[in-house]
Amino acid sequence: MIGEHVIVGYSNDPGGRDALALGAAITRITGGELTVASIYPPGSPGLAVEAQANLAHAAEELGIVPAEYMAFESRGTGRGLSVLASRIRADLIVLGSASGGQYGRIAVGSAADHLLHRSPEAVMLAPSGYVPPEEPARLTLAYVHRPQCDAAVERVAQAALRLDVPLRLITLDLRTEDQGKLRDDLALAVRLAWESTGLEAESEVAEGHDVPAALKDVEWLPGELLVCAAGEDAQPHRVFLGELAMKVLRSSSCPVTVLPRGFS
Repeated sequence: MIGEHVIVGYSNDPGGRDALALGAAITRITGGELTVASIYPPGSPGLAVEAQANLAHAAEELGIVPAEYMAFESRGTGRGLSVLASRIRADLIVLGSASGGQYGRIAVGSAADHLLHRSPEAVMLAPSGYVPPEEPARLTLAYVHRPQCDAAVERVAQAALRLDVPLRLITLDLRTEDQGKLRDDLALAVRLAWESTGLEAESEVAEGHDVPAALKDVEWLPGELLVCAAGEDAQPHRVFLGELAMKVLRSSSCPVTVLPRGFS
């Protein structure tokens, strides 16, 4: 299960503070390590000093929460977080929403876009203004009948079992496919979760003419986490979020985790 070592991409702004709170909440639940990172560009002594100041502010925010703090030089924040995560063997990168987006939703900035298309580690994004609850409530997997999602069913079911929370599998009916086939595929995924873990998953078909409309009437619990599998175009052990999954991410009111292809 992810969360054994979490790295938070921190900046002293609302998105950075949202990511920091979410990363700390994840490690509190998993008992994992927490690293807070501030990335700065090469050849910029002033920005290197600012990165250190950001980390000092993060330490004040976390208080007694145990964490490591690292300023890291890189030409891009997303690239820097990925390289640093690999060096310290983190298994999850947490980012906040980019500035200027809708409150309560995820806006994808350049760093998140980089990670969502090439990160070797799982990536988690927090909606704008997100306040983590004390305990997780449910894991929901956005399901499409394809190998990467079938593999994710087993992994997410194992995580739900370990966290002692319900598992929900949700698929979207955008009125472009046979709904009977979608429900049959979903039933097979529920069976896969049961056969791999003994966990009886909830299932739901969300209907609408587009992704935001389909997700509008879906219930999201406080403490819910939405999981998406990497697309079929992802390289082995890399994240690659397809067009549909990106729309799901942007429409989500809860944190979203994207698993690399072949995640285990």
